[in-house]
Amino acid sequence: MLRSLALVPAVCLLLSGNLFSQQRTCAAQEMLQQQLKENPQLQQTRDAIEQHTKQFINKGGATDRTVVTIPVVVHVVWNTTAENISDARILAQLQVLNDDFRRLNADAGNTPSAFQGVAADCEVEFCLAQRDPSGNPTTGIVRRQTTVTSFGTSGNPVKFNSSGGSNAWPRDQYLNLWVCDLSSGLLGYAQFPGGGASTDGVVCDYLYFGTTATGAQPPFDKGRTATHEVGHWLNCYHIWGDDGSSCSGTDQVSDTPNQADENYGCPSFPTVSCSNGPNGDMFMNYMDYTDDACMNMFTAGQKARMQALFSTGGFRAPLLSSLGCVPPGGGGGCGTPGSLAASSITQTGATVSWGAVSGATNYNLQYKVSTSSTWTTVSGIGGTSYNLTGLSAGTTYNYQVQANCSGTTGAYSGAASFTTDSGGGGGCSDTYESNNSRNQAKDIPVNQAIQALIGTSNDNDYFKFKVTSSARNIRIDLTNLPYDYDLRLYRNSSQVGISQNAGTASELIIYNNASTSPTYYPRVYGYNGAYSTTQCYTLQVSLSSSAWRTDGSTDGQVTTLEVPVDLEADGFAMWPNPATDQLTVDVPLEGDSDVQVTIFDAAGKAAVQQNRLMVKGENRFELSLQTLNNGVYFVQVRNGEQMHTRKLVVQK
Repeated sequence: MLRSLALVPAVCLLLSGNLFSQQRTCAAQEMLQQQLKENPQLQQTRDAIEQHTKQFINKGGATDRTVVTIPVVVHVVWNTTAENISDARILAQLQVLNDDFRRLNADAGNTPSAFQGVAADCEVEFCLAQRDPSGNPTTGIVRRQTTVTSFGTSGNPVKFNSSGGSNAWPRDQYLNLWVCDLSSGLLGYAQFPGGGASTDGVVCDYLYFGTTATGAQPPFDKGRTATHEVGHWLNCYHIWGDDGSSCSGTDQVSDTPNQADENYGCPSFPTVSCSNGPNGDMFMNYMDYTDDACMNMFTAGQKARMQALFSTGGFRAPLLSSLGCVPPGGGGGCGTPGSLAASSITQTGATVSWGAVSGATNYNLQYKVSTSSTWTTVSGIGGTSYNLTGLSAGTTYNYQVQANCSGTTGAYSGAASFTTDSGGGGGCSDTYESNNSRNQAKDIPVNQAIQALIGTSNDNDYFKFKVTSSARNIRIDLTNLPYDYDLRLYRNSSQVGISQNAGTASELIIYNNASTSPTYYPRVYGYNGAYSTTQCYTLQVSLSSSAWRTDGSTDGQVTTLEVPVDLEADGFAMWPNPATDQLTVDVPLEGDSDVQVTIFDAAGKAAVQQNRLMVKGENRFELSLQTLNNGVYFVQVRNGEQMHTRKLVVQK
C-alpha cells in the first residue's frame, strides 16, 4: 500500500465547520490514480528509491556524515497584496525548518519522556539561495504576480509560468518551495522523491506559512505545515501508514508506534490505539496531523530515511554539490561558517568553535537558551573559537556564527547546540570524546569502571584494550543506562560479540580464551538513535585467568564462546542478530524443565511460539523466521517463574 502512496504528492487539506475545529486531512488516494495514469514508470523509480533506503538502513546508515545543507528558493506567487508575504515571514519559516530538522525547536522539551530516546536531530539544514541557476546573485526569493485567484493540485499549475505560477529551479541544486493561495482549504502538498523534475518541491498556502508573529493563521501558525511537507519531500510517510483505521499500514519506520489513524488537534498523552500501549500514538510527530503547537519531533528512523537520499547513489545526493548557498565569486561575498562544535563543557561554561571562512576578518556569535526567543550577540571575535561563561547548569543552549569579510557580512550558520553539566544528580562529564569511530577509539583501563556519554543520536563510543597472556578471558558490562543502549565487541575489525537487550536492561558480553596479539574494541551506541545529553552510562572491562560463566562467575572448565551471541545472566543466547530466515537459541538449564519460547512483534502480539521439554545443560535449537517481516521483535524464554527477554532485528 505504501508503494502506491509513494507515487503521489502528499496533499494536506484544512476542514472547518460548525461542529468541528479546523483540522488537516489528506486526498492522497485521489492523486494516486492520476499519477499512475500519467506516468506508470514512476512505480519502478519509487521502488528503486525504497530499495536503496532499505540497503542504507540495513548497513547501519552513515555514522560520520556531515550536516546536509539544502539551498532553498521560495516562489511567492501572489494575486492580492496579502498573498505577497514579507521577507521577514519567509526568514521566520526558514528558521522553523532549521530548528525542527536539527531538533533545536523550543518545544522539544514537550516530547514525552517515553519518546525522548528516539527523537532525532535529522542533521539537515536549509539556507536561502545566494546564487541562481545562472550563477548570478539572488536573495533566494522569487516574486511573481498572477491573475490566478487560487491554485489547485491538478497539473500543478503554481509550478509553471504558463499557468500563472513560477517555473521550478533545477531540483538537483535547490529545494523549490512555492507559496500561494491554495484552493479547497489545502494547507500544502509535497512531491516525494522520484517524480518529475519540473514539479519537484513543496507547496504551502500563504495563510499557514511562517509564524504567528509574522502573520500565519492558527492553529497552523508555527511553521509546521512546511516542516510536514518537507518531511514528505525527504521521503517520510504519514506516521499511521494511510490505512484508514485498520492498524495494518506502515510508514516503513521501526521506531514509530503502529497507530490506527491520524490525530487532530492536541490529544492527551498517552493516546492508545492498535494495542500500542502504554505509550500509545506518537501524535507529536511532525508526520501526524495534529495542530502546529502539538508537533515537536522526528525520530531516528525517519532521519535514516532522509539521510539515505544523500548517500552515494541516493536520489537527492546531487544537492550535496550544489553551490546555491555560496555567493557568486567576484562580488565580495562572505561565506558561512561550518563545523560548529562545543567542548570543555562545565556547569557554567563551554568553548564553542567553528571552521574558518576564506576572507573573514572576524566573526559574530549568537547564543541563547534553547527555549528562549532572544539571542545574545558577541561581535568582532578575532579567532574561530569563543569561551562562554555564566551559563546555567543542566541547560541546553543554541548558538550560531556569522563571518565578517572586508566590506560585507555573510549569513549566519545553521544553529548548533550543547547542554551544560547538571548541578549534581545525573550529570556527568565525558572525557573520551571524540571517539565516534574505531580509528578514534580511546584506551580504557581494565577491571575498573568508567563513565561516558552518548550525547547525540548518531554518537558511537569506541574504546580499546588488550588482554595479557595471564588474563585472556573477557567480560564487558554496560550498566546504568538512561535509554536503550547496545554493546558490541570487535577483535581488530571483526565483530566477536554483541548484546542488544531491550529497554534500559544492562548489557553483557563474555568472550573467553581471547588472543593476546589483536586489539579489542568495545562499541556503545543508542538503539535507533537513543541518547542523553546529561546522563552517563557505566562500562567495565574485566579480565580473568579463568573462563567466565554466563552467570558472571569464573570456572576453568567453561567452553569458550566463538560465535557472536548476546548473553544474559541465567538467561539464554541467540544468534545471528540481525537475523534473516532462522534464529539459533541456546538455553542453559540446571535441571530438566518445560520451557516456552515466544517471539513477539513490536505491538506485543505473539508471532512465533514453541513449547519444549529441555534437559539439564545446554539446549540448542533453531526457530524459523520465514513468516516474519522485517522489523523489531522480542524473544522471550520462560522457564517456570523465570522469564528473560531479548531484542531481535529481522532483516531480509
